[in-house]
Amino acid sequence: MLLFNLIISSAAIAAALPTPESSGGNQSQPFSGLAPWNAGAVNQFPIHSSCNATQRRQIELGLNETITLASHAQDHILRWRNESEIYRKYFGDRPSMEAIGAFDIVVNGDKKDILFRCDNPDGNCNNEGWAGHWRGENGTDETVICDLSYQTRRSLSTMCGLGYTVSESETNTFWAADLLHRLYHVSAIGQNWIDHFADGYEEVIDQAKENATLSTRDSETLQYFALEVYAYDIAVPGIGCPGDQHKHDETHAEQTTSEAVTSQPTPTATNTDAPSKTSEVPAVSSCLGCIVEI
Repeated sequence: MLLFNLIISSAAIAAALPTPESSGGNQSQPFSGLAPWNAGAVNQFPIHSSCNATQRRQIELGLNETITLASHAQDHILRWRNESEIYRKYFGDRPSMEAIGAFDIVVNGDKKDILFRCDNPDGNCNNEGWAGHWRGENGTDETVICDLSYQTRRSLSTMCGLGYTVSESETNTFWAADLLHRLYHVSAIGQNWIDHFADGYEEVIDQAKENATLSTRDSETLQYFALEVYAYDIAVPGIGCPGDQHKHDETHAEQTTSEAVTSQPTPTATNTDAPSKTSEVPAVSSCLGCIVEI
């Protein structure tokens, strides 16, 4: 009889305990309900309705090549870490995970809060030589692509052709690198961390020698690195098209390196609030399948 009473008491206590479904308190996402953890993720770059079918197609192809360029840059670093000659040329001795992250967020990051548009809302496409711009305070998530882009940007399939070299040509020769630069302006990708610290090939190489701490967060450096490893690994394997190489005073480099031990330079970014002007690229002598007149 005593055993029977104990069993009855235990059953009553168990029945009174709260079940997992009836537990109090809020259950934090992503585990509530039946929604998957990544519900609402945006995997494609949004393009504004102001872009017509032809513009949309070219922007989409350009963004696909941006993913290709960034993905290979990431793969190169994952394979060789910070030991490859090209890596050390652009990033010095910086840890490889810094540069990997800068490329990975372009490839795999959520595409929400990014918008490409074609309607020239700020009038900057009327300025001579402007092929696109980040809207800045007028629209921090938005990038405008101007008509000049469709007339001058090239596909990665022409890498190392038509006179292109990494050191002597503009980074925005190709859709891939131009759009990579524009994505870094948007806070969803650049996260107010990637910025402009060097301007042009020479400054990029100097920066890797004298202040490498900025290299892995420098927009220009990331573009040059991605272009050079794509040229060397993919376009013309084992050769690439680096162009004239940087000539640096080694004595000066040693001096600045020793000074950096006792005094670290303060990061100073160039102004990115103003819309970014796009330099003209060399004219292409024949249609590459991506030129339209609008």
